[in-house]
Amino acid sequence: MANTAVADPESGLTRAQLAERYGLRIAGERPPLAEYARRLWAYRHFMTAYSRAKVASSFSQTQLGQLWQVLTPLTNAAVYYLIFGVILSQHRTVPNFIAYLCTGVFIFMFTQSAVLQGTSAITGNLGLIRALQFPRAALPITVTLVQFQQLLMSMVVLAGIVLLTGEPLSFRWLLVAPMLLLQTVFNVGLTMVMARLGSKMTDLKQVMPFVLRTWMYASGVLYPVKLFREHLPHWAANLLEANPPLVFIELARYALLDSHQANMTTSPLMLWGLALAWAVVMGLGGFVYFWRGEEEYGRG
Repeated sequence: MANTAVADPESGLTRAQLAERYGLRIAGERPPLAEYARRLWAYRHFMTAYSRAKVASSFSQTQLGQLWQVLTPLTNAAVYYLIFGVILSQHRTVPNFIAYLCTGVFIFMFTQSAVLQGTSAITGNLGLIRALQFPRAALPITVTLVQFQQLLMSMVVLAGIVLLTGEPLSFRWLLVAPMLLLQTVFNVGLTMVMARLGSKMTDLKQVMPFVLRTWMYASGVLYPVKLFREHLPHWAANLLEANPPLVFIELARYALLDSHQANMTTSPLMLWGLALAWAVVMGLGGFVYFWRGEEEYGRG
């Protein structure tokens, strides 16, 4: 009713009409999707610079500094190898189990870290959000860029592990680049979803480690993917083999591990189709989902 009442007796215009005449907009109003994407692109230099600064400062208080980017996944892989490789003897059933395991751990940790950090992308930057006007999607994208930069160093170490364990260097290694591109797009979309959920559900960050641990066990990181076919109903095995981390991990193993070719349960062509579908669906879907909540971030 307030917007339909005459606000200016001389012109006879309502408040809404006066705002339209003078080009006034509601503070923090959500722009159209295309305009939002254009503004986000204009902040690309901010996102890259901010992500580099976050990487540089993330280990600044430790003596080994950024070396922990490599030591963390290596330590995890060593622990998992002790349990699954030595105690449960998976090294007897999986050729080159060390490289197989490290590939799974490194690729999964890229998605895992992006999701965990994404849940606090909004709540952890409220001061920045309330002080500056910019597309809030820049924050979850920055989270993914930070994790991507940390992954690159891990991939150098992974290449060394693969070569030292006897795998040949081949042109198929070049497939790692498009695989990582698709996984990064998927991670950006998923991080945006988690950022919006985390902005409203403050306890989500406490729950996610349990969810991600279950997701890791369902992604064939620690044991042969063929076990799904041997111990689960056909429909359940198909469902698990289509889950995104497993798809990206299997593509990385296909590219890097010649010894893994005979043990693949899904064709490379099918894996590429699934990876592309997940990247498009989650990338676009996550972006639209986050954009729809743009007016909510930093309020209250």
